[in-house]
Amino acid sequence: MYRVVLLNDDYTPRDFVVWILMRVFYKGESESTRIMLEAHTSGQSTVGIYTYDVATTKIAQVDKIAKHYEHPLTCIIEVESGGEEE
Repeated sequence: MYRVVLLNDDYTPRDFVVWILMRVFYKGESESTRIMLEAHTSGQSTVGIYTYDVATTKIAQVDKIAKHYEHPLTCIIEVESGGEEE
């Protein structure tokens, strides 16, 4: 399994980050806000654990939407520790 990690940046509006977490990852507003604030204060936050295909698809969706709105928002993929790679 693979971890999708949201990276903090100094330019993407907080409301946009919450909105994209709700739209792409189907998180509720309170969970999206928690993830955004954790990334803001810690530099990054885990969004969720997914199969490789789902993780890469969601990251591509974030990249496409963020680019459309001219925001540098970035998510990365990491192998989930303790799990097996596909």
